[in-house]
Amino acid sequence: MNTAFLSPVEENAIAHLVLQSPSCIGKIIQIHTQKEGFPELKNVQIAIFGVQEDRNSENNFGCGENLHFIRRKFYELFPGNWQTQIADLGNVKKGNSVIDTYFAVAEIINHLLKKNIIPVILGGGQDITYVNYRAYDTLEQTVNITTVDSRFDLGSFEDGLTSQSYLSKIIMQEPNNLFNYTNVGYQTYFNPQEEITLLESLYFDTYRLGKAKELENIEPAFRDADIVSIDIGAIKQSDAPANNNASPNGFQGDEICAIARYAGISDKVSSFGIYEYNSKYDQNHQTANLIAQMIWYFIEGVNFRVKDYPFTNKEEYQKFTVIFEDDDPLIFYKSHKTGRWWIEVHIFSDNKYKRHALIPCTYQDYKEATSHKIPERWYKAMKKLM
Repeated sequence: MNTAFLSPVEENAIAHLVLQSPSCIGKIIQIHTQKEGFPELKNVQIAIFGVQEDRNSENNFGCGENLHFIRRKFYELFPGNWQTQIADLGNVKKGNSVIDTYFAVAEIINHLLKKNIIPVILGGGQDITYVNYRAYDTLEQTVNITTVDSRFDLGSFEDGLTSQSYLSKIIMQEPNNLFNYTNVGYQTYFNPQEEITLLESLYFDTYRLGKAKELENIEPAFRDADIVSIDIGAIKQSDAPANNNASPNGFQGDEICAIARYAGISDKVSSFGIYEYNSKYDQNHQTANLIAQMIWYFIEGVNFRVKDYPFTNKEEYQKFTVIFEDDDPLIFYKSHKTGRWWIEVHIFSDNKYKRHALIPCTYQDYKEATSHKIPERWYKAMKKLM
């Protein structure tokens, strides 16, 4: 990795750390500082870095600046009972052009992925999600993306790449490695009906805010994701004011922390980003404090991954077969370790989507099947594979 892409953590964050407890997070992780230089990545499992790029962020100019406010709050926290090794790599500064910044971010993410290190990206605009997706190109795998956002950010293919049009680029541009896109927490009045209809026609998964607040509904969306992208604008303004597109409605602070933990505990999530933080709208660093806690919960989840997906030993799972009169049976599996559920989909053995042969589901999906109702998750997966 070209470490020249990354500048050291801000000095005021390091100076603030001097006053903290010797057992706080900031004292036990590796930090890229002016004095100590770039950290050794050996045995590191999670690498945090900031992106100071706002030029393609719609109506939120200034996001990506003053990331030291988040770091100060994060460094103050105490770790859980963790074994996870963490490094803070510093910040990617604005390049001479946005393309320069994108190139640097993609290179860093790609390098970390190849080392099996999970990048935690502090943006910048949510257009960085597209860059994150492109970083998977050389890995020759299909990619699932889950975004937590009040808007789909679809835009049109003719639009330039921005924080509110990046999804159309992911869907349309080659190479197209996207298997599934999931939006968690969209608010209908922020999204044109034709976009809602389009995503339904593509058999993507979308959860309105009201349904998503019943958190058990959305856990499978994170269990099956490779990339998780959170727009701070998905959180209600009273809990996270640091966004010029903030809204009175959205997730509460405890709910977004639970979501971050879902992302962390997923065996499959390999990159995690939090975007659109704009410090000039923050009140008493409230949003910085919340983002610090979201990072904490994500790391907590990673530390407690149980590796029950994909299957390593089918004896660790209980198998359920639901018989339909005129159709093939539906096969469900329940993990003895966690109580989590999967449903089996039938695909060709030489299909490139083979790794999606088992898709996460809920107990409610199983109950629906026993009532002779085809689970929506199974139906959408089969439609995408046809």
